[in-house]
Amino acid sequence: MEVAMFMKQYIHRLPADYDMNRIRTRAAALGPHWDRTEGLGFKAFIAQQRGFNGARNNAYSSLYLWLDDEAVTDFITSDRFRAVIDGFGRPHIETWIPLDIHLGNAETARSVYREDLDIDTDLAELKHREIARNNILARHADTLAAVTAIDLSTWRLSRFLLSAEKARTPETGSAYEVLHLAKPGLPTLLAAA
Repeated sequence: MEVAMFMKQYIHRLPADYDMNRIRTRAAALGPHWDRTEGLGFKAFIAQQRGFNGARNNAYSSLYLWLDDEAVTDFITSDRFRAVIDGFGRPHIETWIPLDIHLGNAETARSVYREDLDIDTDLAELKHREIARNNILARHADTLAAVTAIDLSTWRLSRFLLSAEKARTPETGSAYEVLHLAKPGLPTLLAAA
């Protein structure tokens, strides 16, 4: 089965004194509406709280893996995305083409780790290296997914690890707490693997 995939993330920077419980309440209310969204692999409602897990600022973010380009278009032109704009303004949206996805055995994720790197090697060599890396990560009991994706506008590589472990300060990159994880397309991804 062939699946066309597309990743995106937008981050809303919040004031230092922002009540992050408001974000947790928002994610708890909105998250379940995504649990059966057609064309969506997963959507992670994620947050960083200043002073925790290495975060310097408060932030609220959404990380998506789409399985269908029409579903992406439907979302961007929907009331759901209008609510994002009405609540936080029009966000800068980072986009990637997934290079590799390996699914682990964890049932859910409590944290997301992101690491961004400059691409310093041949793309075929890079893909081979990232597949090997993600294969190792997927074997960890706490891994839900290890994803590597390329931003073709900046030629940067982004690595995402969705983990069942509670967020902790990473050695490199950034950590997010998962407030809700909608994963309606995981069976499709498993079938494609």
